[in-house]
Amino acid sequence: MRKIFLFLLSFMTVVGAQCQSNPTPKQNSPVARNARQAFDHHAKYKEASITHRRFKHKDIVPLLEKLKQNPLFQVQVVGKSVEDRDLYLVKAGTGKTKIMLWSQMHGDESTATMALFDIFNFLQASDDLNPLRQEILKNNTLYFIPMLNPDGAERFTRRNALDIDLNRDALRLQSPEAVLLKSLRDSLKPDFGFNLHDQSRLYTVGTTPQTATISFLAPAYDYAQSVNQVRERAMRTIAGLNEGIQQFLPGQVAKYSDDHEPRAFGDNIQKWGTSLILIESGGYRGDPEKQYIRQVNFAAILAAMQMIGDQGYKKYEVKDYFKIPQNERYLYDFVLRNVRYQQDGRSTLLDLGINRNEASANTPQGFYHRSSIDEIGDMRVFHGYEELNAEGLTLVPGKVSETTLNNISDLTAAKAKDLLAAGFTTVRVRNLPLNANPVDLPLNVLSVAGRVNHALGLARAANFVLKDKAGKVRYAVVNGFLYDLSKPKPELFHGLVL
Repeated sequence: MRKIFLFLLSFMTVVGAQCQSNPTPKQNSPVARNARQAFDHHAKYKEASITHRRFKHKDIVPLLEKLKQNPLFQVQVVGKSVEDRDLYLVKAGTGKTKIMLWSQMHGDESTATMALFDIFNFLQASDDLNPLRQEILKNNTLYFIPMLNPDGAERFTRRNALDIDLNRDALRLQSPEAVLLKSLRDSLKPDFGFNLHDQSRLYTVGTTPQTATISFLAPAYDYAQSVNQVRERAMRTIAGLNEGIQQFLPGQVAKYSDDHEPRAFGDNIQKWGTSLILIESGGYRGDPEKQYIRQVNFAAILAAMQMIGDQGYKKYEVKDYFKIPQNERYLYDFVLRNVRYQQDGRSTLLDLGINRNEASANTPQGFYHRSSIDEIGDMRVFHGYEELNAEGLTLVPGKVSETTLNNISDLTAAKAKDLLAAGFTTVRVRNLPLNANPVDLPLNVLSVAGRVNHALGLARAANFVLKDKAGKVRYAVVNGFLYDLSKPKPELFHGLVL
């Protein structure tokens, strides 16, 4: 009876969290209609020259310079980064309500920057969406600062060239980029501000399996998390935005923690009198380059501009802001469940949580994956983008092949599959190129003199095979990627040059 009660309690908790985060969208509300219109027509405005997350400052400068030719925009260089890259301010609209938006203050958080360039294309078009476009430009004056941290974007890292986190430099102002943002806020005195970020793909909506694809926050301006008129406007706007984008992300919208961070720009800009809305772009299944999330950002920001311009946010309640579930970290890239592991005569039932982290490199996509086993034990409360129930299987650490190949090209797909079936996850190569990077390698590659240990352990790489009771290898895991040996090699699967 107790087990049944606990199951029902757990079920009700999950369902309750999902229902709370997934209100029935009001398809006829202005914010829902405008978001839907923008979302459905996004392809017409999508900036074709930006197709992946790791673009650089040099990629956006020609686009910004081209905007100068259109009288709709005022484009000017308003500052320099630490490494002397130009920082731009783009102005559009003639309305009384001032909205300032900035993106990529963290150099590796580029989703909203892509959406801003799509918005520039939208604003200068003329088509069936003219009523929405004209209303936004008539009611608002828009100020955009795309890519506030171009030096970080160059390396695709969070911090700027001084290794300072710009979002923790709102008070000390030691970075030129932070000085610029503060001075623009003070001189323009925007009514609303949008602080546009990316968050980890591993956040969930509460404790549910749903990814927190978009998380909102009206940052608190003090430790008491007080609500004044300025913060209340941001909360009401977020409540409206949540309603508007649930139609694209049912149950996948969360709220970032309201904890006060006294050094952060969002918290301080809220304190300084601008209603501040933080948008965090997380993960979405099957969207590693965040192109779907880019589309959602595009729709959400345009719907927000319309809602702010006609003060439609006043129709929403602060209580609905607090109903949005908080994002939590209950997600891994790959969860392996119920596997047996034999060690020192002991058989242990384990779950593993594996993450595939990106490392920048000179590869076509600009990075490669390096896996890490980040959890071992009972993981029943956690979820994975990919999961495997390994009940009845035994985990055996991968072996290094005794055979030495002359070149990487000798590691054919057929040969790799034979090696995996024999329990090998790493092979030695005699003529290993200097500074070699993995390019769709089916196994890990090691030099003749190299040494490696694939023993199972926390914070170690995930390289092992899963054997059935007859001792046959059913699955291989190489660098955290799963391969069912009864099927073709999956598209996303590669080893490392060790």
